[in-house]
Amino acid sequence: MKEPPLPLEEAQARLLALATPLPIEHVDVEGALGRYLAQPVGARRTQPAADLSAMDGYAMAGGDLAGPWHVIGESAAGHPYAGEVRPGTAARISTGAVMPAGASVVILQEDLAREGDRLTLTGEAPQPEDKHIRRCGLDFALGGEVLAAGTRIGPAQAALAISAGHSHLAVRRAPRVAVLDSGDELALDFESCAAHQVPASNGMMLAAMARALCCEVERIGPVPDQMDSLAAALERASEADVIVTSGGASVGDHDLVRPALLAWGAELDFWRVAIKPGKPILVATRGKQLIIGLPGNPVSSHVTAFLFLLPLLRALLGAADPLPRRIRTTLASPLRAGGSRREFLRANWDGTSVTAQAIQDSGAIAPLAASNVLIDRLAKAPAADPGDPVTAYLLENGGIA
Repeated sequence: MKEPPLPLEEAQARLLALATPLPIEHVDVEGALGRYLAQPVGARRTQPAADLSAMDGYAMAGGDLAGPWHVIGESAAGHPYAGEVRPGTAARISTGAVMPAGASVVILQEDLAREGDRLTLTGEAPQPEDKHIRRCGLDFALGGEVLAAGTRIGPAQAALAISAGHSHLAVRRAPRVAVLDSGDELALDFESCAAHQVPASNGMMLAAMARALCCEVERIGPVPDQMDSLAAALERASEADVIVTSGGASVGDHDLVRPALLAWGAELDFWRVAIKPGKPILVATRGKQLIIGLPGNPVSSHVTAFLFLLPLLRALLGAADPLPRRIRTTLASPLRAGGSRREFLRANWDGTSVTAQAIQDSGAIAPLAASNVLIDRLAKAPAADPGDPVTAYLLENGGIA
């Protein structure tokens, strides 16, 4: 008896259970951009390393701030004042400059009047007195953890790692991904495509999605719907960590990916997930290799790659949470009642509400390209009206902020 399609969460959990993070390597911080930390990052220094001024003004001793004061020097960023500030004296200070010895307050330059070396208060002194001071260790302190293992390294995280004293970071080796698209209808000549053909766009699309996660990608195909051609293509991909196929995963007479994988020695983990688009997705293994078979319709291929391929790659890279994140928003336009499968509707979110595209056909790429979210519509969901709450996935950055 044929097993029913798996629910989405069960299928994702089974796939991720097959993923073991790849070996650790140490790369320079810039080379780690887009990767995930394999080990936590601790601070090798304190930042700020001393009390600093947060504003341009004058540093003086605390207590009686009525003035006047006598200016005795200057502390500039990178050039601290070597003397000591005593009551009745002040040092000119710039943003980011070290607080002079004896100084515990910074008064903004616009709150003071200066004639020669004499300062008088014309505005208000800060309350509390240290309002304009960045205390030593405000950002982080020596020995503290600044980034947890599993964190994705973006520009801000890279800057933090460098500021904490690191030139290299421990990350997982980049996955080797083979993208194999199959189908007799696929044409490589995008500019002169016969009526019985379609341009072979899926391979490029899937390769681009994998490369956005810093993977090393090899594209293979298009491969004809022939067992010997598929066998040769799979053999060419035998060194890949992940093989992702597009097309040929359904049940038609020319859908040969599943039998070709079984003949190649792969073991099927599951086949078919109760979602639309993308029901005929398959997951298999061959030794340490992980294989994902995606549908050939471009929208189905994109949606299933978003929900399965990208989480798998993030898990291999050591992400703390490899699944895409969902947001709660509201509808800007009505939705009809849902069908028998959980559906992922291509839609546009304006930051406040979401509008589903009018065309939801799994072969229609233009609505997908015009979308920035997928509405997660549960099976047999009732009709919904504008203002009703919905759940959606942000498509940008693969659903990961």
